Amino acid sequence: MPAPRKMPLIITGSVKTSVARAVVKPGSGRITINGFPAENWLYNPYRMLALTPVTLAPEQFKDVDIEINVKGGGHASQARAVMQALARAITSWTRSASIRNLFKEFDRHLLSGDPRRKEPKKFGGIGARRRFQKSYR
Repeated sequence: MPAPRKMPLIITGSVKTSVARAVVKPGSGRITINGFPAENWLYNPYRMLALTPVTLAPEQFKDVDIEINVKGGGHASQARAVMQALARAITSWTRSASIRNLFKEFDRHLLSGDPRRKEPKKFGGIGARRRFQKSYR
C-alpha cells in the first residue's frame, strides 16, 4: 500500500455537458457538493446515483474530505458526473487496484465515462432526424 497523500488532489468527471470538479484532501469523511452536504444535495434518486461509489466502498471515504463543484447539464447528468468524479477521486487517492476493479465490475463507466453525445442537426430539417412535413403529396 502506498504512503498516504498529504497534498490536495483535483479530479474531474464529465457526462454530456455536466462537469464535476472534485478536490480531495485528508479529513474526516465529509463530502460537499456545490457547498451543500451530500445528504442534502438534489433529491433522492439522483443523490443515490451520485453517491454510488460511497455505498460501494464506504471505508475508503472515511479519512478524506471531498469538495465537488458541478455545473452544466441537467439533474441526471450532474449526478452521473459527480458519481464519476467520486469514483476517480478515490481510486487516485488510494492508488488501489482492488477498488479500481470493484468499480469496473459494477459499472465500466464509473471511471471511463460515457462516449455518447448528441447527434448533430442536418440540413433539410429542424433536428438530427426530424424533417419538415410536406402537405402536397
